[in-house]
Amino acid sequence: MKNTEYDFESVIDRNNTNCLKWDLFNDDLPMWVADMDFKVAPPIQEAILKRANHPVYGYNIVPDELFEAYISWWDSRYDFRMSREDMLYSIGVMPSISSMIRCLTDIGDEILIQSPVYHVFFYVIEDNDRKVLENELIYENGEYRIDFDDLDEKLTKVKLMILCNPHNPIGKIWSKEDLARIGELCKKHNVVLISDEIHCDLTDPGVSYNPFEMSSDWKNVITCLSPSKSFNVAGFQSSIVHTKNNELLEKIKTQMHVDNSDACNVFAASAVMAAYNESGEWLDELKEVLYKNKQIVEDYLANELPIIKLVPSDATYLLWLDCSALNVPSKVLSGFLRDNQGLFLSAGIDFGQCGDNFLRMNIACPEKLLAEGLGRLKAGITALTIIKG
Repeated sequence: MKNTEYDFESVIDRNNTNCLKWDLFNDDLPMWVADMDFKVAPPIQEAILKRANHPVYGYNIVPDELFEAYISWWDSRYDFRMSREDMLYSIGVMPSISSMIRCLTDIGDEILIQSPVYHVFFYVIEDNDRKVLENELIYENGEYRIDFDDLDEKLTKVKLMILCNPHNPIGKIWSKEDLARIGELCKKHNVVLISDEIHCDLTDPGVSYNPFEMSSDWKNVITCLSPSKSFNVAGFQSSIVHTKNNELLEKIKTQMHVDNSDACNVFAASAVMAAYNESGEWLDELKEVLYKNKQIVEDYLANELPIIKLVPSDATYLLWLDCSALNVPSKVLSGFLRDNQGLFLSAGIDFGQCGDNFLRMNIACPEKLLAEGLGRLKAGITALTIIKG
């Protein structure tokens, strides 16, 4: 890896900061929820401190400069050209999706997702009194692919599909061909597609994701974007919704206003603009660090813990670990690792029944913490194997 200009090595004590990751359950080493244990990019911290120095923290408007930062970033990084009139501000991707579920579907409707997938997709559908319909991904020879025959059949039953691009938890970047085919099937069955692209910046160095709207000509598409994962600023609660379909945009705008999810907190705009306008070099170095961490995990499992297989991935800092050879339900396995080693990895079944042979591991941390986590994983699996006899 190249020498880094930024500090990705210091272990930051996040205990007693009301931190979800470290304070909610008091595990010794939480490697579950998707946030990073790195210092934020310096321009972001500087922008927040500058805003904090102003002594009034009243209601905020969303400045045009925030939307311009999004537009410039996706244009320069992905050749994806957005227009201000096609964008809405929101406090987060999941609040946006929740609003879209309410305004684009009816109570009791089925909504299609592709499991194993981000567990909150299940909750947001069910909590809105809709039903989950799963198009399970095919896992074969250690890799995932889409079951397009099943997708074609199930799209006949729904008004709405939620896509994860790149896909959490498997870390897969969907190809332009896959995305175009999804678009064709949604068009065939007149299904609105929401594309959650929150992990899009977190690809392996030299690799780029494919924005859905650049891969398909289907017009009933809504893209959700945010800097929260890329720059570890989820606490500022900021995202945007983009669609070129004005009818959809107006429905979403009205619903988000009803839901009070379209307001901007006092620090959000400063964080977003500093991220997209000034922190590109930091992100590029971060990607090198994450790639190195992924290689460390791959080598460690191959040499020290071959009973667990790493599913190949090109995106996100979330690794999908195939634990099927242990023949232990993922909830039991995750619970044992927590009780025995203080190591918290996400149980695969949280991402759908088809994920039950897996664990999800967050590697966005300094190398020292990663090494400790891998050591605890090995110790826990060794202890479990002895108990099983």
